Amino acid sequence: MSKTALGSHPFLLGFEQLERLVERTAKSGNDGYPPYNIEQSGERRYRITLAVAGFSESDLSITVEDRQLVVRGRQADDTGERIFLYRGIAARQFQRSFVLADGVEVSGAALENGLLHVDLEHALPETVVQTIRIDRK
Repeated sequence: MSKTALGSHPFLLGFEQLERLVERTAKSGNDGYPPYNIEQSGERRYRITLAVAGFSESDLSITVEDRQLVVRGRQADDTGERIFLYRGIAARQFQRSFVLADGVEVSGAALENGLLHVDLEHALPETVVQTIRIDRK
């Protein structure tokens, strides 16, 4: 039995990257932390909200790497001179990734009441009509 690749159909030229995209999405962290919401805030606007209580702006980083939005959080262990009788709130680090479609750009981010909001906009693609000249040989 042979495995048929998603991009191997003769009418799907140049879609080999789509299969890699599906594999990359499946491998992204699914540990459930931090919890998040994805909302559509307009016809072509989206908002990802992550619950990051206890993290400051300096503990968080947001990057776009190869069409992948990556949100990382790392808290410094500030035990210092404090003595904990019980420590139920751990300084936990995380990395949450979201694969972005072509044309989706990050338009802003804000940290508000323990929620990190990342706003996205999907730009309309330009319609391109190209006439190809046929050479005589």
